Amino acid sequence: MTTTGAGSTGKPGRASGLAALAALMADETRAGFLLALLDGRAWTAGELARHAGVVASTASEHLGKLVAGGLLTEERQGRHRYVRLADARVAQLVEDLTARAGPATAELPRTLRESSAGSAMARGRTCYDHLAGRLGIALTDALTVRGLLRQDTGFALTDAGLHWFAAAGIDLDRTGRRPLARACLDWTERRTHLAGTAGAALCRHVLDAHWCVRIGSERAVKVTPEGERRLAELLGIEATALR
Repeated sequence: MTTTGAGSTGKPGRASGLAALAALMADETRAGFLLALLDGRAWTAGELARHAGVVASTASEHLGKLVAGGLLTEERQGRHRYVRLADARVAQLVEDLTARAGPATAELPRTLRESSAGSAMARGRTCYDHLAGRLGIALTDALTVRGLLRQDTGFALTDAGLHWFAAAGIDLDRTGRRPLARACLDWTERRTHLAGTAGAALCRHVLDAHWCVRIGSERAVKVTPEGERRLAELLGIEATALR
């Protein structure tokens, strides 16, 4: 008797579930929506439609599939429908797949504006709720060099690191199931930066304190003069590494 691949594993549902997830992300418009939502904010269907260059009905159809597939959550306020990534695990999946795709799949910028936006994203951006790009790498390297973060056995804050976050006034919520520190592969730098609870807390702090500000309509951020001064004081990072 001939057996199928699914039958031989005894878990046909797992294979079909993986195939369904891959199919959800295999459409370029839906992939574009997921990448846009990596900024961690909620977007309206209209905003995502304009971002992707599709009509509202097309955007609505794609968003319905992403919500049904568990990759997005939605809420309605009056006439507006807002969507965001379902959770940090979805963000990690999207960022990891983007890094795996590599730069060879990226289109060359067609205009000076696109080129400038791409440079800004590579310099510093949010990756869902933590910092990425050269800024994220600079912060991760500084924490590691000072013995506040270990990378030799996976990402982990040291005791000194826990004290540093407390002394800097950065609250670490350790009540949830999310890892305190996690490595996230950066798709522009091809290196890992700090994610997890600590990465999210650090990102939230630098934005709330206006050490960094968002720029443009993408996920790009830049360090302010106050941020340069404070990060130099706290981590010894030279301003040139933050620009």
